[in-house]
Amino acid sequence: MKNETDRCIALAGVFQAAGLAYRIAHSGVSDTAAMEASINSLLQVDADSVTAVFGGTSRIAYGLKTLIAQLNGGDSREVEITRYVISLLHLERKLSKDPSMLKRLSDGISSTTERLEHYPLLHANILAGMAGLYSETISTLQPRIMVQGEPLHLQNPENINRIRALLLAGIRAAMLWRQCGGGRFQILFGRRKQLRLAHALLREA
Repeated sequence: MKNETDRCIALAGVFQAAGLAYRIAHSGVSDTAAMEASINSLLQVDADSVTAVFGGTSRIAYGLKTLIAQLNGGDSREVEITRYVISLLHLERKLSKDPSMLKRLSDGISSTTERLEHYPLLHANILAGMAGLYSETISTLQPRIMVQGEPLHLQNPENINRIRALLLAGIRAAMLWRQCGGGRFQILFGRRKQLRLAHALLREA
């Protein structure tokens, strides 16, 4: 599970979560299918492959497109999204060295899984639980991710819960990235390779 394609999919997962959080903060809306894939990835603890974590390549298409736009640069690039991605990768490395916090996350996600017997995946109750778990764990690590956007949307508690739940999903994808052998230098110096892989995966989606 350490080939370049797996790393690209995992990195696209980070970009998908970051891109969706950005979109909610600025517009109050999100891509429902992409959000379902990201939130559902939190529940996949025994998946057979990186692709299976997200439910297939097509379910990570939003992240692949976001990755391409960010790494290509130009007018389509949003600096905030890249900042969120870098922060998520950094915070995940801190999390990986904190066994007690990892245990709290595992227990919290298990509790959420049980609630899915009564609520659909994107129900406000489920997202509030995920958001609360993020606040109790990842949000206590420094430096905290400060999401920017339109005050109208950021004052809506449901939007805040959606954003925090997505950032938790971003941490999950960052963990996959590291487990697949990903590192910061591969983003800094392997941009062309990541772009080539992302385009190829998007054609398959």
